[in-house]
Amino acid sequence: MSLFGLGRPQPSSAEKIAAAEAEMDLITTMFNQLQQACMKKCIPKDYREGEINKGEGVCIDRCAAKFFDVQMKVSELLQAEAAAKGGALGGGFGVGGM
Repeated sequence: MSLFGLGRPQPSSAEKIAAAEAEMDLITTMFNQLQQACMKKCIPKDYREGEINKGEGVCIDRCAAKFFDVQMKVSELLQAEAAAKGGALGGGFGVGGM
C-alpha cells in the first residue's frame, strides 16, 4: 500500500502506454478542431499572398485563445459534474481501499 497512492496499485507499462496514446489522440483531435475552426474563420478561401498577413495573424491568435478558453471552461464544468456525481455516490478517494 502506498502512502501517497492512497492504496491504489501503480499502473503497468501497458496501461501507461495506453494512457499516453489516448492523451495523444485527444491532443491531436483538439488541434485539428482548432485548426479547422480558425482557418475557416480567419483565412479567406482565395489566397492572395503566400504569407499570413497581420490581420489574419491577429485573428488566428484571438481565435486560438478563445478556443482554449472555451475548452478549459467545458473541462472545468465536466470535472465539477463528475465530482458531484462521485460525491453523491460515495466514490471519493480512498473509500474501500483500506
